[in-house]
Amino acid sequence: MKTSTTIALACLASFVILCLAVPAPSSAALDGQELYKEYCKGCHASGSPNGEYTPLDLIQDQWTRFFDRKYERTHKDVLDASHGNRPVIEVIGPEELQAIRDFAVEHASDSENPMTCG
Repeated sequence: MKTSTTIALACLASFVILCLAVPAPSSAALDGQELYKEYCKGCHASGSPNGEYTPLDLIQDQWTRFFDRKYERTHKDVLDASHGNRPVIEVIGPEELQAIRDFAVEHASDSENPMTCG
């Protein structure tokens, strides 16, 4: 009985240590503001022919609708000169896009913390 309890506790301790040592991937770990500056601001700065867009320019529902319905369609032919002239929708990975989306929605004009991307 003592041996099986010791083995069970050792297995449990190993499991806990393993879970603590391997962080779960999270888009929250990515900095949406920095990603917005890197991928979006170059084409959407003040006076841009593509329109100036910062989180403050739209309300939360508009940002959500943009990322859900319009992003892929409006950006599929846009090439990113800063990243080897590859299509933007290929350059920005799903986790990065989610972080940018979260940043835009969380800092939209009707949010509790409206802001520009700086």
